[in-house]
Amino acid sequence: MASTAPLPAINPAPRDAATDDQKRSFLRLASHELRTPLNSILGFSEILARELYGPLGAPQYREYAEIIQGSGRKLLKLVNQVLEIARLDGANPGLTIGAESIEAAIEETLAGLRDDLAARGLATRVIADEPIPPALCDPWGLRTVLGALMHNAIVFSPEGGEIRVRVVVGPHKINIQVEDDGEGVDPAEIPRLLRPFEQGENALIRRTEGAGLGLPICELTCQAMGGRLQLISEPGQGLIARVRLRRGN
Repeated sequence: MASTAPLPAINPAPRDAATDDQKRSFLRLASHELRTPLNSILGFSEILARELYGPLGAPQYREYAEIIQGSGRKLLKLVNQVLEIARLDGANPGLTIGAESIEAAIEETLAGLRDDLAARGLATRVIADEPIPPALCDPWGLRTVLGALMHNAIVFSPEGGEIRVRVVVGPHKINIQVEDDGEGVDPAEIPRLLRPFEQGENALIRRTEGAGLGLPICELTCQAMGGRLQLISEPGQGLIARVRLRRGN
């Protein structure tokens, strides 16, 4: 008779510095091997689409070159997102944590999105009850998170609406909220939205192209900075994306 004794538990090997070094080396190699041909595709397709060395002949050729270029950009964005998730999921994501001005980060992010806001006729309003102290975070990480959350709000806000950036200062934490008046999502979907590669078909990605990795990257970036990302929503009541960071003083 076969034994019915339980199999011994298999514990995963602890993460160590050597494992992380191997992971970073692989990411550097994968980044180079993937981006190099994609950059060639983008560069040569742009030359063809703009007909820099003379007309292509049939107009369909220019259209096809533009399609190749657009597809290459989408693929490059996806590659960058996957590599970013793998980097942030490591024990040492390489962020530099220090006191950073929230006001400057918000101002720079909004300036970079000015054309997108104008295209949809959206107004923005920054709400803060008191002088905003600095937050403990990575400058690049903070701007990446704010940019992704504000772009998300732009996409899902009704045309001619308003996006609010609300800063709430506590004794030890600072909350930065990006609020929109879009269609919102079912609260039951929110945990899945923050897990990489598990979004499936949902209200936050069905109107846009892509794999829906922006929110998971924001979540991992917030965690790497010692903070957290919280999504609050109800169907038809918009979305609040709340970034909670430690105070810098």
